[in-house]
Amino acid sequence: MMLVYRPIRQRTQRLLLLFLLIAACETGSSQIHYSLPEEAKHGTFVGRIAQDLGLELEELVPRLFRVASKGRGDLLEVNLQNGILFVNSRIDREELCGRSAECSIHLEVIVGRPLQVFHVEVEVKDINDNPPVFSVSEQKLSIYESRLLDSRFPLEGASDADIGENAMLTYRLSPNDFFTLDIINKKDKGKFPVLVLRKLLDREENPQLQLLLTATDGGKPELMGFVTLLILVLDANDNAPLFDRSVYEVKMYENSANQTLVIWLNASDVDEGINKEIIYSFSSLVPPSTRRKFLMNESTGEIRVNDAIDFEDSNTYEIHVDVTDKGNPPMVGHCTVLVEILDENDNSPEVVVTSLALPVREDAQVGTVIALISVSDRDSGANGQVTCSLTPQIPFKLVSTFKNYYSLVLDSALDRESMANYEVVVTARDAGSPSLSATASVSVEVADVNDNAPAFAQPEYTVFVKENNPPGCHIFTVSARDADALENALVSYSLVERRVGERALSSYVSVHAESGKVYALQPLDHEELELLQFQPRQPNPDWRYSASLRAGMHSSVHLEEAGILRAGPGGPDQQWPTVSSATPEPEAGEVSPPVGAGVNSNSWTFKYGPGNPKQSGPGELPDKFIIPGSPAIISIRQEPTNSQIDKSDFITFGKKEETKKKKKKKKGNKTQEKKEKGNSTTDNSDQ
Repeated sequence: MMLVYRPIRQRTQRLLLLFLLIAACETGSSQIHYSLPEEAKHGTFVGRIAQDLGLELEELVPRLFRVASKGRGDLLEVNLQNGILFVNSRIDREELCGRSAECSIHLEVIVGRPLQVFHVEVEVKDINDNPPVFSVSEQKLSIYESRLLDSRFPLEGASDADIGENAMLTYRLSPNDFFTLDIINKKDKGKFPVLVLRKLLDREENPQLQLLLTATDGGKPELMGFVTLLILVLDANDNAPLFDRSVYEVKMYENSANQTLVIWLNASDVDEGINKEIIYSFSSLVPPSTRRKFLMNESTGEIRVNDAIDFEDSNTYEIHVDVTDKGNPPMVGHCTVLVEILDENDNSPEVVVTSLALPVREDAQVGTVIALISVSDRDSGANGQVTCSLTPQIPFKLVSTFKNYYSLVLDSALDRESMANYEVVVTARDAGSPSLSATASVSVEVADVNDNAPAFAQPEYTVFVKENNPPGCHIFTVSARDADALENALVSYSLVERRVGERALSSYVSVHAESGKVYALQPLDHEELELLQFQPRQPNPDWRYSASLRAGMHSSVHLEEAGILRAGPGGPDQQWPTVSSATPEPEAGEVSPPVGAGVNSNSWTFKYGPGNPKQSGPGELPDKFIIPGSPAIISIRQEPTNSQIDKSDFITFGKKEETKKKKKKKKGNKTQEKKEKGNSTTDNSDQ
């Protein structure tokens, strides 16, 4: 299709743009992006999702419009009456994404009839709703009065759950004579507040000082947090131990074995004697979770791994270390160890398969969506990049619909008779070294359609039958099979009509539609007919007859189509029904006499009409109905099509083939002679 632009009215231009939007959405792989601030109220408008996807409002309910959000609950909902996406419950960005710089809610929009999948990304923007927070309300510092000017005392900074400018903190110290505040910018770790001594302390004059440290974020409006600094001025040791650096940076891989050395710290004290002896320890600022991961050797300053280190749990650790001398009172030095954890490829991809259309019909079109597949990997970088593949040499393929989302679609035609079930294995493999993989299986069952005709075991059968057989005797059974399944494999039988001399084939034999049993409808005469050829085939049940029998009590039998019998190449087709079963009417009780028993009856009624229609033209109604196993024939006298007279007045019951019986009497002597001579033939009437 080619679109040609011409200067036309604005309304026509809008319709063209709408058409292009709908065409893009129907691919099932387009993405729509919305954004909203966190903490938006219930009912807040997010976007006209139905309109943006090119869907009409009237088709949302019939096409089973639904929205899925992995692990996000019901934060967002769609009003099916107006197609608007709105906020359904409280959205807390920090709870949703933590301190991640990007935070989005990924929605899968699924509509059926035909199946389409759309991807919608809703960005949750940060607002300044979290003030800076200190871990304690009061920080205590023990400082000796002998400390020199410009001595530095690290403080625990505040944290802010927001991101960006809303989490950029500045610090302010309450006015005082002894300390000023210095800020150390840690690499990618924010700001680090430090007290700097500007005036010598005198314990006798000021045994303790109380200051207020204020942290302010960069949001608008700005929010603040506070902590009290309680400074205890100690008398004694003149010099505190010192590390050779105030901040140490270490990189190590996750999954390092226990007792792996992280860093060997070095501190010294210029005092003499016992005041020079030092002990290393974790600061009180180190949380219990970090203490469990690392072990400090208080004598040597070695920090070693003490528990499992998992990049996916935490990729950085900030360890505050104190070094204390043995003076009286002791003096303390401080440093910070920043441990960066490097990722290893220790997480296999995860594969989630959602089956949508199983089983699959064997006549399904190429491109039919079978299942939706999503993959993920907890690792980062190349270790978290996942590619998908399928079992080779199968009629399916993967189509990427979005990052880490795929559709399993039909790639070539199916044939249930060749393969009824496929075990499709989806393999997800990451780009790590060595790479890790995971698999998921989808059992695809192929549903049968009626695409195979029945076939006989052999094209021709030869059967030997004794002459003078009783009417209705079983002479042979044909069998055909169908490669399809269930009801598509059920086979019924009929005869192809043809003329045998002056008579129709159907006056000699009939075939049972379900069992394939072939019956001789009348005694056969070898002198009259040595070979009888006929062709069974699949019936054409275009019409049905019924008849009712009255003989002492009211009962019913059903006469139905016996088969379609062909008179040979170029010959006419004709329908010949026979009695095939007997069923009592609800009030009639037991059938008596049974059909085909040859009992004389003085009343037969043949019925046809709206309940037993025959879609045929004038002159096609047969004039005789044979009862297998009975010397009876039902005859019908035709009337014009528009006649209002009850057709039962023109149906008679009588003996059949009486002239044939007379002929048989004449030949009886010959038959008796044959029997006396012992000449006999094999009777295959029960075959």
